[in-house]
Order: sequence, then structure tokens, then C-alpha cells
Amino acid sequence: MTTPRKSFKQSAVYFMLPLVGAGTALAGNRLLSSNAVNNIVSPPAIAQATNRTAGLADPNFIASAVERVGPAVVRINASRTVQSRVPEVFNDPFFRQFFGNQIPNQPSQRVERGTGSGFIISGDGLILTNAHVVSGADIVTVTMKDGREISGKVVGQDSLTDVAVVRVQANNLPTVPLGNSDGLKPGEWAIAIGNPLGLDNTVTAGIISATGRSSAEVRVADKRVSFIQTDAAINPGNSGGPLLNQRGEVIGMNTAIIGGAQGLGFAIPINTAQRISQQLISKGRVDHPYLGIQMRGLTADLRDQINRDREVGFRVQDDQGVVIFRVMPNSPAARAGLRNGDVIKKVNGQTVTKADQVQQAVENASVGGNLRLDVSRGGNTTTVSVQPGVFPTQTAQN
Repeated sequence: MTTPRKSFKQSAVYFMLPLVGAGTALAGNRLLSSNAVNNIVSPPAIAQATNRTAGLADPNFIASAVERVGPAVVRINASRTVQSRVPEVFNDPFFRQFFGNQIPNQPSQRVERGTGSGFIISGDGLILTNAHVVSGADIVTVTMKDGREISGKVVGQDSLTDVAVVRVQANNLPTVPLGNSDGLKPGEWAIAIGNPLGLDNTVTAGIISATGRSSAEVRVADKRVSFIQTDAAINPGNSGGPLLNQRGEVIGMNTAIIGGAQGLGFAIPINTAQRISQQLISKGRVDHPYLGIQMRGLTADLRDQINRDREVGFRVQDDQGVVIFRVMPNSPAARAGLRNGDVIKKVNGQTVTKADQVQQAVENASVGGNLRLDVSRGGNTTTVSVQPGVFPTQTAQN
């Protein structure tokens, strides 16, 4: 369940996995030139850090945290085979006449390789990383800090939260201590460890800049995560690496940056990553509840825009709530009788004014349970009971 996508032409969000193929770097779902990656400027987080140690019992707490956690942080190399189809224009007789055997008759194959990070959560070889690090990978290799290379297998991955679990056949591996991301406050210390741009075991430090950043704010509206924002330097290759607090506990998984900006890195809260990973480990998938609507928080300005646009197909009278722009066919929302133009005022008795509030309520619900929506429709208020279904794919609507 997301708001309709906006166009962000002046900025881009990059997932930190450099995949090399045909002279380009694939970051998330975007093709980036090598210049685009090289132009990402990291904030001087380490230089700033020396001024923040006053009053701490251990002025070398960053080094102490890294010494404890570092052995459990790994590099993940992934490769996948990509089929390139023959363009239709090559089948034109003109091209065949003049270029003959130079034109391929069969699809070609190329191998894309990428490097990310991960951290070991159990001594018998379970590793957390980002889903985009291992998405579609044919071969996964895990490199330990001591130089050992171990073949890995993807246990499961969830693209909606960008969490994946990899297993290696090994015992007595070093593990990370997991913290609690629910109580984080802006201004707390943040330490990142990973393998940015192939530079293994790189450590940067900064602070927690903000918590609860929505997927829409981070400009990855197809995700279901409330992100941690940090100014600790994060770059391509940091994907899947841990974000630590000053005690050396993992509080997040480094995931995304906004290109062209400084000090805008984002991590998945470790509590979310743990919840998702437990489902991936137990059943290899995650059953996300969904309603099947596209929506947006309503304001007076948005109401006026809707009512002026004849192509929208409906009018609204409210200036607060969450307006439904589209109900997907055969979705739980459609079966419950929700309509385009309905304005959701409350979910289970709680007032909502933002789309993220509705999405979070759905995410917290159980598949097959009941959500009670108070809806404004044509000036009248009605109550609609919806049973969330299992999200059908990880590429369709939320």
C-alpha cells in the first residue's frame, strides 16, 4: 500500500551494491555509470567523531566496538547470469543482408557480479544481508575477515523489506550482539562497518540523524520499512552491513543512500530485520498482509487538486484523512467494498492522516484478521471491515 509515485528528477536513491556488467554499475534497480557512483561524496563522519568523545567513559569506544564485532562482519560476493535477447530490428531483412553473420541469432548471456556486506547472527552460519545484494544470484561467496572464503546459499529473501538470510556450512563462527532499535533517539552514536567500493572492513562513525523515516521520504515507496537515518558515511558496497550503537550492538542494517547528498544514509531497524529473518529461516518466505489500495494523505490543497482534475474520476469533500486513489481488482479492499475516492478517517478506532499510518496498521495486522476502517464517502461516514490477504507478489502494489 503506497501513495502514487512522484517524479524525483533531481535526486536518486541508491542501494549500495555495485554490480559490474557491460561497463555499468547496477545499484538496486537503477543502472548507474561509474561516474555516478564515484560522485557520491561521503560526510567527514570520522573527523567529526573526535569531538564527540568528551564525557564518555571509554574514549576508544569505537575501536572497542569494532574489535568485538568486526570478525562477524563479512563480504558477500554474488554473481548472476543475465540473458540478453536479440533486438527485433536485427531480424529485419535489411540488417541481415548487410551485416549477415555479425548479427546474433540467439540470446547472449552475460554475468553480473556485485559485492555487498553482511553480519553473522548465529555460530552455525546464518548471515543477515540485504535482499538486493543476493537477488537473482547463481553463486554466493562469503569472505570472512580472516580471509576464509565459504560458499553460501540464500535461505530466503524479502524484497518488500530488503532483508535476506544466507547460510554457510561452518560452525563456531563469531557472531554480532543484537541491540534494540525501538528506543533509538536522534543524536545517539552510530558506527557502520562494511565493504564500500571493495575496501574491506571499513569503519565510519556518526550519529543517528532521525528515526522512523518512511519509505516515501527515503524515496523507495515500494518498500515497507521505517528507516533509521544516519550521517555515518555509507557507500556502495555497505549494503547489508551492520549499524552499531556505542556499545557495539547491531541496531540496523545499512541499506540506502540518496545520491548527490552528504550524510544521508539509511538503515533497516534491526528489530524489523530480526522479525523478517525469523520468518525467512522458518519457512523461506514472508507473508505480508495487504489490502490492495493506492492512497495518499489528504490536505486541503490536495483536495482542491483532485476536484479540479476531471481525469481523477471522483471528488472529495474532506481535507483530512487518507484518500484512496485506486482499489486493485480482486484485492481484499475490492472484496470489502472500498471505492476510489473513499477517505479513510480511522483504522481500528485510531485517527489516521498519513498513508504510512494506514500501511503500518496493515503491516501489524494478521492475514485473515479484521481491520475496521471508518470511511468518508460522499459526505457520509461508513464503517468497512476488511480482511487483509497475503501480498501476492513482491513487484505489484503494496
